Amino acid sequence: MKFWLVIILATIALPVAFAEKGTFVDQIQFIQYLDENTALEEVRNGNLDMYYFRISSDRLETEKDRDGIQVFDSTGGSYSILLNPSVSEDFNPFSISELRFALNHLVDRNLIVNELIGGYGRTMISNYGMFAAGYLTIIDEIESFHFKYNPSLASQIITEELENVGAEKIDNYWYYDGKQIEITFFIRSDDPVRKSIGEILSSELENVGFKVKKDFGDLNKAFVVVYGSNPADQKWHLYTEGWGSSGFSKYDSVGLAQMYSPWFSNMPGNNDPSYWNYENDYLDSITKKIYTGDFTSAEERSSLIEKATIEGVSESVRIFLASKTDQFVASNDIDGVINALGAGITTRFTPINVTSDNDSLVVGVKQIYQGSWNPIGGFTDTYSNQVWLNLYDPAAFSHPYTGETIPVRTEWQVENFGSQEKILVPNDAVTWDIGSQSWKKVGANKEATSKITFDLILGNWHNEQSMDMNDILHSIYFLLEWGSERHEGDNTYDSVYSPQGCAKCQNVNRNKAN
Repeated sequence: MKFWLVIILATIALPVAFAEKGTFVDQIQFIQYLDENTALEEVRNGNLDMYYFRISSDRLETEKDRDGIQVFDSTGGSYSILLNPSVSEDFNPFSISELRFALNHLVDRNLIVNELIGGYGRTMISNYGMFAAGYLTIIDEIESFHFKYNPSLASQIITEELENVGAEKIDNYWYYDGKQIEITFFIRSDDPVRKSIGEILSSELENVGFKVKKDFGDLNKAFVVVYGSNPADQKWHLYTEGWGSSGFSKYDSVGLAQMYSPWFSNMPGNNDPSYWNYENDYLDSITKKIYTGDFTSAEERSSLIEKATIEGVSESVRIFLASKTDQFVASNDIDGVINALGAGITTRFTPINVTSDNDSLVVGVKQIYQGSWNPIGGFTDTYSNQVWLNLYDPAAFSHPYTGETIPVRTEWQVENFGSQEKILVPNDAVTWDIGSQSWKKVGANKEATSKITFDLILGNWHNEQSMDMNDILHSIYFLLEWGSERHEGDNTYDSVYSPQGCAKCQNVNRNKAN
């Protein structure tokens, strides 16, 4: 079936999910193994075909350690520190941007790489690791910061900033308005590396005069305390974050918005209108242009990336520490494992491609439930996505090795004559009219920047119902309806989801089916 989508500025993937049987195995089982050492033994003993979590490098050092298993290296993960920059009645030292920035000199990135992860990683300054496609674009900007572990310099900056606001140091501890400054550090205790990062940084913070309260917990607790609370309540001041990847993108339009920009609903406050929210209009404007493709040349795109990176690092609300090379294991009894750039063996292509002597594939996972299992704004954690991405076919996906967008359930042709020239939209093309709650023809003399013709591969849903164009139109309706706020109290507006939907629907103009 042919489907025309006329869009402004940038190509977007249709948010439509299909599902049909098409793998070499008939059944995939996901079983939780919290302990990596137990999971490793289960792979060796043939009870697990693979494990979707890293194995400590010291368990895989010798030839004997690797006997009977396959070992795959993946470079997609990273560590960061999230800071709470909120302003409230109680003094928060991290509301001062220069003080946040000083932490870049207080954290020992080389120690994290060389000692905590055994050399299996690289230091990071921004969200771009050295294996990211855009790393060379911003390498000069990254090197210009000259970050080195220098606790004396960090202490000097912190002292200057605190004294400027009237704080004083008494018996080696900082006080503000007669009250000792205490910061709460939420430390992930379910990850040995992040636990160590938290312990070491806590010690450094105490050395410069802060009283540190350590709050240990897993991702479930972090969703409540860190991501689910009002930053102004100051239930936390720092958090040890960890990041995974579902794939590698040659032209990443999301990363800078996700890691630094308030509009993407991933910064303190998460755009909840009842919370204090971190704001940065400058970052929002730049990253929205990157996200929507609002640029006219590769040079302009690179310039936007450079500016957003400099601002994100300078603000230091999220401080990146190190990228990591994780080691995953699989049984020697299976073939066809895909070790994708970024995602490693957890890519959706592995279950599709793998072959086994059995009709079923048994996969061990670290966690089953951490975040919300909801296809609308849910699946925000790595663990749930490792399962979810195998349950449907997207229209398109990133190639596991090149990062280029490849067809899955659709082919496409693009017509574009540059950002300055326009294409006439067919009179009978339709768009969703929010006011009348109906599809309407666009009429005459409408123009767009690009025209994309999708040749969709339809089939059956999980329940054997046939797919048709109504499914496609519904996905576009949902994006347009929930990506706008017509009035205060709009029932089809969500403060977390809608800003992303709004950025996407700016590209969608008119649709026509043949």
